[in-house]
Amino acid sequence: MRITGISTHVVGTPWRNLTYVQVHTDEGLTGVGETRMLGHTDALLGYLREAEANHIAGSDPFRIEDLVRRMKYGDYGRAGEIVMSGIACVEMACWDIKGKALGVPVWQLLGGNVTDTVKAYANGWYTTERTPEAYHQAAKDVMARGYRALKIDPFGTGHFELSYEDTRYAVSLIEAVRDAIGPDAELMLEMHGRFAPATAVRLAHEMAPFRPAWLEEPVPPENLKALAKVAGKVDMPVATGERIHDRIEFRELFESQAADIIQPDLGHLGGIAETRKLAATAETHYMLVAPHNVGGPVLTAASLQMGFATPNFKVLEHFNDFADAEIKKVVKGAPQVDPETGCFTLSHAPGLGVELDTDAAAEFPQQRAHFDLWAEGWETRNPDGGDK
Repeated sequence: MRITGISTHVVGTPWRNLTYVQVHTDEGLTGVGETRMLGHTDALLGYLREAEANHIAGSDPFRIEDLVRRMKYGDYGRAGEIVMSGIACVEMACWDIKGKALGVPVWQLLGGNVTDTVKAYANGWYTTERTPEAYHQAAKDVMARGYRALKIDPFGTGHFELSYEDTRYAVSLIEAVRDAIGPDAELMLEMHGRFAPATAVRLAHEMAPFRPAWLEEPVPPENLKALAKVAGKVDMPVATGERIHDRIEFRELFESQAADIIQPDLGHLGGIAETRKLAATAETHYMLVAPHNVGGPVLTAASLQMGFATPNFKVLEHFNDFADAEIKKVVKGAPQVDPETGCFTLSHAPGLGVELDTDAAAEFPQQRAHFDLWAEGWETRNPDGGDK
């Protein structure tokens, strides 16, 4: 079997473009992969056009390791977010092809499942008025859908510092959410890498009574010594990793023990096998894995295939019941959260278990997607911010 070429399809929303890549073969099998880029979708498409000619066309889709190695190192330049995201899309699609050809789900090819369920946590649910009352109701609505966990960034547009007035307001939002979800649901606290260590520590202490399940990206991701400074002063798990695009770059994070939970994004880290290798290394450092997942149904399906086969997999982020829920129709067989358990259940469908509907995808043309965390009203996913 040989790859004859690829086709790309961009599904657009105002705040994110989702890029789907179909890999076609001379035996009629087609696989699909996906990533979400912020502001770099055209660059990704350009890279994929070059990679198709230089590396992809003519390759054996079963030789996934070889293809990834050539795409990552065969152009000599150091692979960053764009290249690793392109690799991820093609890599996922090759696993999809391999599973379909052999008639088994991808998790079976990764060593078999270690669990029948993967817990989900909701994100994108607080695209509403930023008040305790609105957040309380929105959080109740999340729980009504069966979720047992959800994530929130309550800190507005803070940068390095956050005033005490804004801090009190953020506390009021978290208090309202915890009241809505009860004492047993997991509440993940997101900081989006916006604070200086002293501010992150102070905010973590303010939020401690509401028992966050983790503190995510408390400081900008470039300085791991700053992260270690925070980790040493807070009494809650620290999570990070969504903006690291090569598993080798996690080495310093493992050595520092500055995080308890790593959050690789399969769509940016080179795909399923690269993330599975990273998870195995994390296991030797007694760290859990909770992938970053703001993509659509294909990226969710790929993350789940890895999750079902990974002993230290904690939970999977899920946007697609909330922000831009209508895009689920671009994929047949989109993963669904079981409302009785708040979990995804094991799929036995071959490959990734999903199929891209290109006609449905065409209903969501590429947009000038924009997401600015420094803009007022960013949490509504309104690219203009606020009520504009």
